Amino acid sequence: MNIHEYQGKEILSKYGVRIQRGIVAETPAQAVEAAQQMMTLTNSKFVVVKSQIHAGGRGKGKIVGSEQRGVQLAKSVEDVEKIATNLLGNVLVTIQTGEEGKRVNKILVAEDVYYPGASEPKEYYVSILLDRAKACNVIMASTEGGMDIEEVAEHTPEKIVKEWIDPAVGLQGFQARKLAFALGLEGEAFKEMVKFLTSLYKAYTDTDSSMFEINPVLKTSDNKIMAVDAKVNIDDNALFRHADIAALRDKAEEDPLEVEASENDLNYVKLDGNVGCMVNGAGLAMGTMDLIKLSGGEPANFLDVGGSANAKTVEAGFRIILKDPNVKAILINIFGGIVRCDRVATGVVEAYKAIGEIPVPIIVRLQGTNAAEGAKIINESGLKVLSAIEFKEAAAKVTQVLQEM
Repeated sequence: MNIHEYQGKEILSKYGVRIQRGIVAETPAQAVEAAQQMMTLTNSKFVVVKSQIHAGGRGKGKIVGSEQRGVQLAKSVEDVEKIATNLLGNVLVTIQTGEEGKRVNKILVAEDVYYPGASEPKEYYVSILLDRAKACNVIMASTEGGMDIEEVAEHTPEKIVKEWIDPAVGLQGFQARKLAFALGLEGEAFKEMVKFLTSLYKAYTDTDSSMFEINPVLKTSDNKIMAVDAKVNIDDNALFRHADIAALRDKAEEDPLEVEASENDLNYVKLDGNVGCMVNGAGLAMGTMDLIKLSGGEPANFLDVGGSANAKTVEAGFRIILKDPNVKAILINIFGGIVRCDRVATGVVEAYKAIGEIPVPIIVRLQGTNAAEGAKIINESGLKVLSAIEFKEAAAKVTQVLQEM
């Protein structure tokens, strides 16, 4: 589960990570009030107005139809009101959103932390994630923090240093110091970075996160180390342990079909193809998507109905798939292990009748317990549904319906 920057910063702050402070606003009037509070708190005339969407690249991103960036420096309260008006309710397109962009419903009015001092501010990059190949967590850090980190990773990967942490042991002091040394820090800034990394890692493990990305991590002009941004992803499978974090979910930032699927206990991911698929089991779903591609189509989705498919779940799956206008055919591929094939077939027929006329061809492949009985139910239903038992048979029928489009 992704959360917003301001929510991620709130979590980090609880673990002693120094953050760029800010106040969330949902209207220009709230933004003005937030700016006045922040200017008073920091004794500065400047604040930073930051779009809050679940995507990176906001600093370079642009509002559709204008040159307005997703992150802007405001030098007065009047600037804040103008910027907030231009951002809120409009669509921001970044390198991570795709051409469709994301609507900006919230902004963060944050303190300006690039103030003058004894030394120049310096931006770094730090992230923590799971390295599945090594079964370890890994901290990645770079001296090249900021908006061009993707280019650094592509063209100068040697500038990214990595430190692997055994999750059974945790981050050791020498590892945090090793990373701080690799970033070229010394003196007070070195000590601050060691403390920053230690607190950040604890926050990562305690919250069962799958990724923390802090870009940039800023060394201020007075040698403080702080998180200026925070991209946080929480492991969905651990949310039952974190009701407070689960409450941070912003459904407006998610695909509406994926939200509807989760509310029906379905695992759904929208793709860009033309053949919808409904399967029980993640492995079988991956195989089914390969089958669709080999048959000349492109999968329109990943949809796992789980091991207890019935008329209700099948109907919900149908409705979700059919809301995608790109879907030209549907392939249902069920292995009858925990659930009997005849029960699934009955569910398909009942769901079909409940929805009414379905405008695209449907191929149902049933294999396993009572597969023959299930095929008989489909064939004798009188509905426009093609049944199959063998994988090759299903593939041939997918090819057939695609050629008839």
